Amino acid sequence: MIARLRKIIGLGILGLLVLLVVGGGISRSNLLRAPLARAAGPVGMVCTDGVLIGSTRTFNLQTATGFISTPDGNSLFMWGYTTNPGSFQMPGPVLCAREGETVVVNLSNTLVEATSIIFAGQANVAASGDALGLLAYEAAAGGGSSSYSFLASQPGTYIYNSGTNIDKQVQMGMYGALVIRPLMGDDYAYNDASTRFEREFLILLHEIDPDIHRAVELGGLPFDFNAIHDRYWTVNGRSMPDTLAPNGVTWLPNQPYGALVQVEASSDANDLPVLVRYANAGMFNHPFHPHGNHLRVIARDGRLLRGPGGEDASMEAFTKTIGAGQTYDLLFRWINTDAWSPSGNPIPVQVPGLQNLVFMDDATFYSGDPYLGQNGELPVGVTSYNQCGEFYYPWHTHALDNFQNFDEGFGGLATAVRVDPPGGCP
Repeated sequence: MIARLRKIIGLGILGLLVLLVVGGGISRSNLLRAPLARAAGPVGMVCTDGVLIGSTRTFNLQTATGFISTPDGNSLFMWGYTTNPGSFQMPGPVLCAREGETVVVNLSNTLVEATSIIFAGQANVAASGDALGLLAYEAAAGGGSSSYSFLASQPGTYIYNSGTNIDKQVQMGMYGALVIRPLMGDDYAYNDASTRFEREFLILLHEIDPDIHRAVELGGLPFDFNAIHDRYWTVNGRSMPDTLAPNGVTWLPNQPYGALVQVEASSDANDLPVLVRYANAGMFNHPFHPHGNHLRVIARDGRLLRGPGGEDASMEAFTKTIGAGQTYDLLFRWINTDAWSPSGNPIPVQVPGLQNLVFMDDATFYSGDPYLGQNGELPVGVTSYNQCGEFYYPWHTHALDNFQNFDEGFGGLATAVRVDPPGGCP
């Protein structure tokens, strides 16, 4: 435990995390008990529900242009999808539907070139529009429209993205996530009792070459896509450390989705895992590496991992390479192996004296107790960013060149997990 304690104290990158969590305005009460599944909150996946009439769920989308902010102070011109009416956002809205519904997506195009939408993993998509493109019906430039419909027949996590001039338009930001919930209930990932979860989180990856975006911003200057050189990597439209800020912070108006994962230490009273949805909307494969515990991979590309006879084919994974266009569903528990209890611990631990501890910059994650869940005495002038003794672990790419913002590290394709004590923070 002392080794873990020192590790937590020493991880300077995580100082950014708590500054963002605390500075982002999350109160203790609304952060720690995020609602189940579909309800929006300061952490967790945020669904766009569309309009449900009978068994038909309709989403009205439009294209939009705008700028996103990067942690190194840059701003980048982007294209993307938004609700109609609505303002530019990156990524596009998370479209959530239920198994058995007919999903209708209407697209209005404001861009200077034609565009369309394709829906990976969806069969028999019916479409109409201004013209038939290579992969889908397209909405013409400057006010055209198109429409797509399909039966939501398979629960799971999917990606939707432009089907027109894909290398350019997806790079510019025209992508989003599609989530189909099973008949079994919104707190199940699939129609299987083993896939029940407490909360859900989206990890949606993407890359950005700022030279391409500048060329498009200046009126469509030519660019060789064979010479692509990405400089930014995003999770849910943000780069580390902005990934750690809550959903909907005012200082990231066009990047509404945070990526901090939050879990409560497993206990007899709460043994449900959280569901983490991996999705890669980029053009390159990304090995993603969470700390704190293994994750159990339960599905790939919207299909539950089962053998030919229905055998459980799920697997434990610590680093998972997410291929371009690929999705995974994973369950995550933080196992309370030290049997932490606020009333005592089974293994006596000598807490180091304050005189034996060094606090860098008069700040610390150390809660004053070697286990989760208690705040202890600290020297005068030392600030503790813990709310109740919680732990933080980094989750990040294992392609280390993606772990930066235009050569400034740490950053890029990274977020973190927050582990709260059993029962949550008081």
